[in-house]
Amino acid sequence: MSNSNPAAAPSRLALLLAFAAVYLIWGSTYLVMKLAVASIPPLLMAGTRYGLAGGLLYTVMRLRGEPRPTWRGWGHGLLIGICLLGFGNGGTTFGVLYLPSGTTSLLVATVPMFLALLGWLSGITPRPTRWVSLGLAAGLGGMYLLAAHPSSAGVPRPGHPEIGVTLVLLAAVMWSVGSLYSKKHQPASSPFLSGGMQMICGGVAMLILGLLRGEATGFELAQVTTKSWMAYAYLVTFGSIVAFTAYIWLLRVVEPALAGTYAFVNPVVAVLLGWAFAGEVLNPQMLGGAALIVLAVVLVVLGGRRKAVVPVASLEAAAKI
Repeated sequence: MSNSNPAAAPSRLALLLAFAAVYLIWGSTYLVMKLAVASIPPLLMAGTRYGLAGGLLYTVMRLRGEPRPTWRGWGHGLLIGICLLGFGNGGTTFGVLYLPSGTTSLLVATVPMFLALLGWLSGITPRPTRWVSLGLAAGLGGMYLLAAHPSSAGVPRPGHPEIGVTLVLLAAVMWSVGSLYSKKHQPASSPFLSGGMQMICGGVAMLILGLLRGEATGFELAQVTTKSWMAYAYLVTFGSIVAFTAYIWLLRVVEPALAGTYAFVNPVVAVLLGWAFAGEVLNPQMLGGAALIVLAVVLVVLGGRRKAVVPVASLEAAAKI
């Protein structure tokens, strides 16, 4: 939504810093997640990460005078948090165990395509335009190239990339379901308070699931490496709070479609960082799949801009990384 008040127009520096946070920080979190789960169980890592970030954000907003949420609001927050974070981020966190961070980010970039398709099928959004339909076709081609020729270079659990592909695509679908549900079921009037509630609920859900999976059995804090601790701190502060807040602010001062361009910038950043710092291979199939998916997201996001067919820039997309 554009800022219609010229007096309140944001400075270029503020816009530059906010976009840099959303583009670069979120793009880097795929590689950082891989570093974190190298010595921390995946669901315990993701659950405590979002629990801490959500708790901090929720507390700050309540101290600033936001009203206490209703039980119905917490119910909405629980459902959205489970879809977006429990399945969405949880599946992505598992995905980086089996896939390069660049491939994972490219598969996650299919979220706008699932939003367009599921939104249309459910009657929430209009029929996709021809440009959006072309984008969906290109995205399918890109997903095929990535799924048919996955790389296992530099991953913690090589040898089973098909597991990672399945988990990340399922995560993208559930993320889309949660985002569509949230369009008419907001936990609270304040987007910041809602975000904190969703992170708390999703974090607790992942933590419980991790405990049921036995991730705490035999796990000791002493075994966590310094690199994993640094990655974890980065994810809590920069990935979940700084970039999250920057994205929410962008939604209020620029058009949602412009804020939603993170969806096709993040994968490029993730692929380059994985290649430069994690020894991830850039084979021709991956480059071809990457090009098709980035093209697909551009067509889906910008091709549906006038009719707002893709709610990719909804608040809940901010909790993705």
